[in-house]
Amino acid sequence: MTSAQLRRRAEARGVTTVYRDWQDRKIQVSDQTLEAVLAVLGSAPPPLRARPGAAASRLSGPLAAPWHPADHPAAPSGPRSGWGFTVQLYSVRSRHSWGHGDLRDLADLATWSGRELGAAFVLINPLHAAEPVPPVSASPYLPMSRRFLSPLYLRVEDIPEYAQLPSGQRQRIAALAAPLQAGNSSPALIDRDAVWAAKRAALEIVRASPLAPARRAAFRRFTVREGQALDDWATWCALAEIHGPDWRSWPAALQSPRSATVAAERARLHARVEFHTWLQWATQTQRAAAQAAARAAGMSIGVIGDLAVGAHPGGADAWAYADVLAPGVSVGAPPDEFNPRGQDWALPPWHPGRLEAVGYEPLADLVRAGFADTGGLRADHVMGLFRLWWVPAGMPADQGTYVRYRHEAMVGLLAGEAARAGGVAIGEDLGTVEQWMRDYLAARRVLGTSMLWFERRADGTPLPPRRWRRDCLATVGTHDVPPAAAFLTGEHVALRSRLGLLTGSLATEREHAAAAVAVWRDALAGQRLLPPGPAPGPAEFTRALYGYLARTPAALIGVSLADAVGDRRPQNLPGTTDQYPNWRVPLCDGEGRAVLLEDLEKRQGVQELARTVSRDPGGPG
Repeated sequence: MTSAQLRRRAEARGVTTVYRDWQDRKIQVSDQTLEAVLAVLGSAPPPLRARPGAAASRLSGPLAAPWHPADHPAAPSGPRSGWGFTVQLYSVRSRHSWGHGDLRDLADLATWSGRELGAAFVLINPLHAAEPVPPVSASPYLPMSRRFLSPLYLRVEDIPEYAQLPSGQRQRIAALAAPLQAGNSSPALIDRDAVWAAKRAALEIVRASPLAPARRAAFRRFTVREGQALDDWATWCALAEIHGPDWRSWPAALQSPRSATVAAERARLHARVEFHTWLQWATQTQRAAAQAAARAAGMSIGVIGDLAVGAHPGGADAWAYADVLAPGVSVGAPPDEFNPRGQDWALPPWHPGRLEAVGYEPLADLVRAGFADTGGLRADHVMGLFRLWWVPAGMPADQGTYVRYRHEAMVGLLAGEAARAGGVAIGEDLGTVEQWMRDYLAARRVLGTSMLWFERRADGTPLPPRRWRRDCLATVGTHDVPPAAAFLTGEHVALRSRLGLLTGSLATEREHAAAAVAVWRDALAGQRLLPPGPAPGPAEFTRALYGYLARTPAALIGVSLADAVGDRRPQNLPGTTDQYPNWRVPLCDGEGRAVLLEDLEKRQGVQELARTVSRDPGGPG
């Protein structure tokens, strides 16, 4: 096959052969990459069919792919304006946390910020389920399942059966919690393994307490409602306790969730399956309580959840959905300004043909679960509903290419579930994005995401605030870029240099960083948000940046809680694994001291940022 024939075949299968990078340069995809991707796609997909075990009420009878826009309503009309904190919930600890932020902390943060500061929402990281036994993966964006929640976020003492325990058992639980609670005031890294070992032991004690009749009936309703998906998750957990949390290394007879051997093991391990089922019920109940607390505090939206772009290739979702995932490739991103080598996220993508063949039900189930008991859902890397950057196994991330999906179906599901739930749909559309994709999302009333560092004019200067789009969540940064204070001081450059992540010399990178700060100082001074004269301090600079956001027409403004307390360490440093403690940094101030939830009301910077984004102080725009 000639190169020209290969490229024609690739384009016919939805595989991009030439794309434009973040600098608008044309990049030609190699023949080697195209051959690898076409091998994964294989032949044409089979006719539409229901997946084994799918809910009969939704998938009985002939299936039709729900890809036409008319099949799904648009998302509800978004709020006219509002702001809220964006948080990595695990990092936000209180004096009663077990060394890790939890759903009670979320409820308390929502209550305080809604009632006292006028916040409309709290946007949190994904609460997706992790491994049932240590070691527990740190990244909330590489979960074992996107469909279910992590019991790490449970507040053990809020489970009703805890109050019924004999005093001796409550004392045992208090002893498990004590060393973790003592460490909450320390800036030491979050130790998920220690947290989960203690909570799991406590939860085993609580589960042994019998359920009252009304609670038993509620638990039964939950299991019926969640159906086969919950049964698969709990079964995977029970098997993972024995064989490890990567189904690819299990005995062959256990690698299919519908095998007779798995059915026999499910029956044999009934008690463990029920324990993991109960954990999901308890966690979802506490998530619902957090949303109820947010709305009771006056929040117009409440909790906004986050849906990761994929799940671990050895995890429960990959086990349950193996027949609709693409083996031999992983999801990532092409090179961009912050990640010049590209990114490989190690996530298996949906196989576009197989997903369509089952009527998109696996995706619909994930989105539906994401909107449950929340005021909205942010879809991470929402461009994945249009196309995904596939990286063939063994190749570097910058040697991948885009594979297209039926966006009418994928976006339709997101918008349709938002309409059914009455929630806000937000798409994280940062990075390399074609304008028509943003226009399509806006037409379905899916808000985009505008990050201050990326909003620029053609000449590279900051986009004036009044020229920003309205249909978006506006933020200064994200969990993948330096906090505002570190951007000002240049600490992010020094950090990347220490870890060997710079593509140029340290001097050159420092020069570029200083020039970027100077550009922003000029833009902020032009808006009269910074006075002329000496360089601003981190708090003043951060406040001015959020003042810039306040002058945009953005529907929603997200205020990073880390920015509000002056933290200088990124939560995640793309391109690193063990070199940096990604996703393990607790909330701290600019001096590296731990900040607890109860301390927020005393911090002047938090109050000032809340006032800044609550009103437009006026300016040239």
